[in-house]
Amino acid sequence: MDTQTLRDLLTTLQRGEADVDQVMHRLRELPFEDIGLARIDHHRHLRIGMPEVVYGHAKTPDQIVPIVASMIRHGSNTFVTRLDHDKARDVLAALDHLEASGVPLPPREHDPLGRTLTLRLHPWQDLGRGLVAVVCAGTSDLAVAHEALATLRILDQRADLIVDVGVAGLHRLLAVRERLEQAAVIIAVAGMEGALPGVLSGLVSPPVIAVPASTGYGAAFGGLSALLTMLNSCSAGLTVVNIDNGFGAACAAAKINRAAQAPGDAP
Repeated sequence: MDTQTLRDLLTTLQRGEADVDQVMHRLRELPFEDIGLARIDHHRHLRIGMPEVVYGHAKTPDQIVPIVASMIRHGSNTFVTRLDHDKARDVLAALDHLEASGVPLPPREHDPLGRTLTLRLHPWQDLGRGLVAVVCAGTSDLAVAHEALATLRILDQRADLIVDVGVAGLHRLLAVRERLEQAAVIIAVAGMEGALPGVLSGLVSPPVIAVPASTGYGAAFGGLSALLTMLNSCSAGLTVVNIDNGFGAACAAAKINRAAQAPGDAP
């Protein structure tokens, strides 16, 4: 349940359009709902301004669909990450079947490259003080960048994607320097030697969140080489998240981008 849904519910009580028992029935599953295979944190959006997200990697479609249905039933925008092609096909088919049986569901947006599934109940609103730029060193890093982009969008952040500006051709990065300066936060995704975020952090003023990508040949060690490069950067203030963690980088960027809100403002 997000902030607006709770406000609407309390407003119906205030106007006499619902009685106390009806409102209590809606609130009884806060802060979480136990559906047997998961305890779903419906209270998370009220606490931190971000709904619970479904990590799809180790879950089956039979586990994912009831969680998604519960979140939708409680009025939450719903977001699933790490949904591979076959699993996404089965989940989407199950959701179509659920809708055909009479369960109202919002439109589905599946990004096969970023491996994400978005179900948005509430209209998009701009909750950031500026733009979040998602920058990737090479086209091979686009899967991680797309995960970050989809996450930013479900968190109501304006986002801009800049592709293929790695350190193998610094003139390409310099060509978009002014565009980068306009961002409030930058997410920089890089595999191989992972030098891009350190260069960016020393070149432009917005805060940079580095995402090591698992792209690269053998000595890249699945992104470990890039991770160590980023952690050892001499560029002051660079923040680093885990390998391929576009989702985590986007959540951090959204929180930074909301920081201009006055204390006590509703998320």
